[in-house]
Amino acid sequence: MLLLYDVIVIGGGPSGLMAAISAAEHGAKTLLVEKGKKLGNKLAISGGGRCNVTNRLPEDEIIKHIPGNGKFLYSAFSVFNNEDIIDFFEGLGVALKEEDHGRMFPVSDSAQSVVQTLIKQLDKLKVTIKINSPVETVLYGDKHIVYLENGEKIATKAVVIAVGGKSVPHTGSTGDGYAWAKIAGHRITDLYPTEVPLTSAEGFIKDRTLQGLSLRDVALSVLDKKNKAVVTHKMDMIFTHFGISGPAVLRCSQFVVKEIMAGRKRVKMLLDLYPELNEEQVRTKITAMLEGNSRKAIKNALKDLAPERFLLFILEKNKISPDLQVANMSNQMMRQIIGDLKSFQFYVNGSLSIEKAFVTGGGVHLPEIVPSTMGSKLMERLYFSGEILDIHGYTGGYNITTALVTGRIAGMYAAFDRYE
Repeated sequence: MLLLYDVIVIGGGPSGLMAAISAAEHGAKTLLVEKGKKLGNKLAISGGGRCNVTNRLPEDEIIKHIPGNGKFLYSAFSVFNNEDIIDFFEGLGVALKEEDHGRMFPVSDSAQSVVQTLIKQLDKLKVTIKINSPVETVLYGDKHIVYLENGEKIATKAVVIAVGGKSVPHTGSTGDGYAWAKIAGHRITDLYPTEVPLTSAEGFIKDRTLQGLSLRDVALSVLDKKNKAVVTHKMDMIFTHFGISGPAVLRCSQFVVKEIMAGRKRVKMLLDLYPELNEEQVRTKITAMLEGNSRKAIKNALKDLAPERFLLFILEKNKISPDLQVANMSNQMMRQIIGDLKSFQFYVNGSLSIEKAFVTGGGVHLPEIVPSTMGSKLMERLYFSGEILDIHGYTGGYNITTALVTGRIAGMYAAFDRYE
C-alpha cells in the first residue's frame, strides 16, 4: 500500500524549506524529499556564509533588481513579500539587521543558525523529512506518484517541485526537475548562466598584466552592436586570469550572455573609473595634481589618480613613458589618459559555465504558471517554486527573496488542494 501525503515538496533548498513549512502551516500532511545529506545547502553558503535572507528595498525596487521576469512576482508579492519574509524569520526568533543596499542578514552572521531555525520549524509542524533520497521521476494522475531511486513509491495529492536550477551543483542543484516538468507538458526555456564571471581574450588578460587588480565604485557598461549601453552598474570589479569578476561584472553578466546567445562572438564593455565626474572635472583633478610638480615623473605625480598597476597600464597602452617629466607632458597625452579613465573599452567573449554561475537563467516557461498560486496551468495539483522557474535576479538577497516568496505561495496553494 502506497504512503499518501497531502503535499510532497521535492528539494530542500530555501524555496523547498519554505514550501514545506507553508504547506504544513496550512494543515497539510507534508513530506519534504531531499537528495543530499542535509537540508539548506544553498542557504548555508549564501551571503558568504552569513545568509542574506532578503532585501529591504521597496517592492518596486526589488522587482527592478530581478531583471529576469521579476514582474511575474507582483501577484505573489501581494500575498507574501520581502517585509513578510523579515516578519517570518523574526517571528521564529531570528533577529535580522540591515546592511548596505538593503541587504538583510541575521544578527548572528551565521547562515547555519537560519537553516537550523527552519529545520526546527519543520519538526515542530511534524513535516516528514527524507534526506539521501534522490527522486527518479514523478508520474501524474488522480494521485501523483513520486518514485525514489531506491525503488520507493510515494503518493500525494499535490507536488511542489523546488529543486533549483543548474548553478552551484555541489549544493544539489543539478537540473533534475526540468525532466519532471517536461513530463507534465511544460516547456523549459533556454538555460544560461547569470551572476557569473566573464571571460576575455584581450592581451592584458592573457598576459595577466592586471590579474588580481580590484577597482572600487567604478561604472561598468555592456555595449550593444551600435555601441549603446545596454546596462550600466556602478560597483566594484576585479581583473582575473581568465577575464573579469566582482559585483559589477556579475550584474552585467546576463546581458553579455544574452548578446552572445544572439550570435555575437564578442561583446564590448566600457569601464569608467570616475563615474561621478565628467571629463572636464577629471581634467581639473589631473591639472591640480600636476601643478608645482613639473620635474616629477608622470607616474609619481599621478600616483593617486588610479591604482598603480592600472595607471602604468594605460600609460604603456598610450605609449607614454611613466618616467616622462610632467613638464614634457602634452595635451594629447592628457586627453589619452582622461579617455582611458572615463571610457576604457575592452571585449569579453563569454562567461564561465552555468555550473560556475551563482544563478541559472531560464527554466519553466512562466506563461504556463499561474502567478498568484505558482500552480501549473497544464497539470492539476502541480506547483513550482524557486530557481527552476524562469526568474532570476541580481545577487544581494533578490534570488532568495524569489525563492522564499514562491515557496510560500506554492506550499500554501498545494495545501489547499487537499480539499479538492
